[in-house]
Amino acid sequence: MIAVVYPQFYGVGGIARYLDSFFENLPTNSEKVYLITSDDGQTDLQYPQLEIIHVPAGKGRLALLQWSWRVRCLLKEMYATGKIRIVNFHFPPLIPGLFLPSYIPIFLTAHTTYQGMSGRFYETKHFNSPWNKYSLAIKMWMESRVFSKTHHVISLTEQGRQEVLTYGYKGPITVIPNGVDIKKFTPNAEVEKDIDVLFCGRIEMRKGSRPMVEVCKQLLAAKPDIKICIVGYGDDDQYVQEELVPLAPAITLTGKVKFDQMLAYYNRSKVYVSTSYYEGLPGTCLEAMAMKLPAVVWDFQFYERLVNHGVTGYVVQPNDYSNMVKQVLSLLAEPETRNVMGENGRIVLRDHYDWSALSPALLQVIKS
Repeated sequence: MIAVVYPQFYGVGGIARYLDSFFENLPTNSEKVYLITSDDGQTDLQYPQLEIIHVPAGKGRLALLQWSWRVRCLLKEMYATGKIRIVNFHFPPLIPGLFLPSYIPIFLTAHTTYQGMSGRFYETKHFNSPWNKYSLAIKMWMESRVFSKTHHVISLTEQGRQEVLTYGYKGPITVIPNGVDIKKFTPNAEVEKDIDVLFCGRIEMRKGSRPMVEVCKQLLAAKPDIKICIVGYGDDDQYVQEELVPLAPAITLTGKVKFDQMLAYYNRSKVYVSTSYYEGLPGTCLEAMAMKLPAVVWDFQFYERLVNHGVTGYVVQPNDYSNMVKQVLSLLAEPETRNVMGENGRIVLRDHYDWSALSPALLQVIKS
């Protein structure tokens, strides 16, 4: 039996979204899975085949350290009594992974790495690291320590696999993508499409917050009646708001939005656009394509096999603002092309990124 460890399950981040979909689609004949998480933001959630164990979260700078030690003690007890055989750990965050007992088989799902999040993975530097060299060195040392204790790594993309290899990890790596619950993310044709362009995700430098602002301004200059919606929040909120709030009502910034509210935004939108420089495998792009939105994105490896140029959307060379604007405007002007690409995108999601197939495949890899 498996224990999944992740302290921020009740948040709105990508890993919480990933786990929610994974648990929703656990096979009915699977053995019991335990989720060990904190009680921070706890809500009443239930999933078939899953038991949620809440370890109280403290307050202050040492809270994650204290939580991680309590989890270590709990896992030792569960393993000793035969309740679990495997621990599936998700990072970031890193600290809980340092505390996991080394004699318990550990499967690590590496959603991102600090090598990638610092901008050091690509030959061309697209953004500056938010951490100074000393802080980054500590974080990457912690990653290396977790990798040294790990029996098997699960990566979301081929790019992620290559990032893991830069740490000198010698064990097996299996690529299993993030996915979408196709049953849940089904478009409603009766909803009015009153949003032309949808951006959604964290408002951060590595997620392309600054180029997003530039693309929005150029879109508005080229099409004054355009309606743009930006869903998300993050460290670069102040800059984005200062630049774009004065452009209302053409541009709307929603701030933080819960998972169950995202369907409404996808249903109302015509085109999904992202200027992100770095992702694991972007959940919002997967969801948007499942909702039949064509995607316009920068040409990075993490979009490989997902956004196929001219088929499910358009890929544009990073920072080629004029071309990105051109492709978005062409989709807005051509409803038939938009619809064909949207249909193609949903087929790709159904065939390769549906959690009803990914969840049992993930369990099989962990148990094997």
